[in-house]
Amino acid sequence: MMGSGGLIVMDETTCMVDIAKFFLEFTVDESCGKCTPCRIGTKRLLEMLDKITKGQGTLEMIDEMEELCYFIKANSLCGLGQTAPNPVLSTLRYFRDEYIAHVVDHKCPAGVCKDLLEFHIDKDKCIGCGMCARKCPVSTIHPSDYIAPGKKKPAYQIDTSKCVKCGACIDNCKFGAVSKG
Repeated sequence: MMGSGGLIVMDETTCMVDIAKFFLEFTVDESCGKCTPCRIGTKRLLEMLDKITKGQGTLEMIDEMEELCYFIKANSLCGLGQTAPNPVLSTLRYFRDEYIAHVVDHKCPAGVCKDLLEFHIDKDKCIGCGMCARKCPVSTIHPSDYIAPGKKKPAYQIDTSKCVKCGACIDNCKFGAVSKG
């Protein structure tokens, strides 16, 4: 799909639903718009993928996407439309469990889909330095009442309802106390 000589290396930190969405965004932008299956079908697929990455998808939507993919492939006029659904079909075939995790568990196994992320501070690892709180752009990290055994300062905690999921806390914690999931 990426063209001749193209190679993309991915690991467990790559969200396959997000990858399918990335390639479909390109296809939607490149569509000439002459045939309805490509012009409207790819946009509809992209809308469905967007909902899934935001935790708003349903199991029925996964089946609808697969059906729509086969329709677009069979009815598009050019090679772009005929191959546009391939990333979605391929990820559905080999990584359906990731789609199900997004829809059923509202979790992104790779920790990529921002709307499905939550940042947490392990209170036993936190030494109470406050670096995460100082770097938080929305001041959503505060000291808790908990002081870990052997520590002198209270551990910090994140108010997840106000967190903008920027990742500044995880980037600035030198002790591995902040995690995302």
